[in-house]
Amino acid sequence: MSALPDLSGRVAIVTGAGKGLGRQYALDLARAGAAVVVNNRRHPGEADEETSAARTAAEITAAGGRAVADWSAVQDPASGQQMVDRAIEAFGRLDIVIANAAAPQARSFHKLTVDEFRAVFDVGFLGTLHLVHAAWPILRDQGHGRIIMTSSSAGRYGQHGMSAYGASKSAVDSLVRTLAAEGTSNGVMVNGVSPYAHTPMTASHITGEMAEAFVPARVSPLVLWLASDACDVSGSILVAGGGRFRSVETVETVSLDAPEGIADMIARLPDAERAAHPNSNHAFDTLLVECGFAPRAPV
Repeated sequence: MSALPDLSGRVAIVTGAGKGLGRQYALDLARAGAAVVVNNRRHPGEADEETSAARTAAEITAAGGRAVADWSAVQDPASGQQMVDRAIEAFGRLDIVIANAAAPQARSFHKLTVDEFRAVFDVGFLGTLHLVHAAWPILRDQGHGRIIMTSSSAGRYGQHGMSAYGASKSAVDSLVRTLAAEGTSNGVMVNGVSPYAHTPMTASHITGEMAEAFVPARVSPLVLWLASDACDVSGSILVAGGGRFRSVETVETVSLDAPEGIADMIARLPDAERAAHPNSNHAFDTLLVECGFAPRAPV
């Protein structure tokens, strides 16, 4: 595992931190010196000390670190402010936000009610939004912050039976890129991590030797680097799994006309040259040039 960055004096919130990837992030943040608000929702009938959030927080404090548990349900609109308040009350500041909580889905779209769709989407996207929106003014005003949101290949490519989960993660990707454009000038670096790891959510799909290779500890070093002062990228979506990493780019082909009709043009598009665009304005400006216009003047 890579050497831990020095996060002494920093304060982090990690959602979904009672188990799996979030738990690993929380433990490693604490090992690196950060104080951690460990969030995971309480299950019915659980006493405080029985919750996964409390167990993770206790593990941190037993090792000499600083942590408090939080049981906010991230889909609750008030949850983000509750977690931010918890961080300020316990540790006096906030520097790092890791929005990791998600709800699994494995049902075809035609079998889902709208309420069931929303239950998954609200955790995966609104659960991220509530926390980031509450933390944003603090990070922006202090001129420093690190936000890491959990993304997924299901949001980029689609997957049978994962309409709600994929939609939530596609929305996360867009939020990452937009907030990076807004936050970098104020010292707030915003990135997404798309992990592949053996966790309770993926245990039925990642098994045997594969599970041994795809442990959360092989994703966590990337997350900690993104949370550190050494991080000098913003707006990136990074894939991590098995100790290897990829960068995600959204590309478009150059434009083609359709002299022989739409079907012929569609057949030619897969072979067309591709380009990545840093933002939507750039994508439109390149289309303007291809259509014979000059790019628009910068706003």
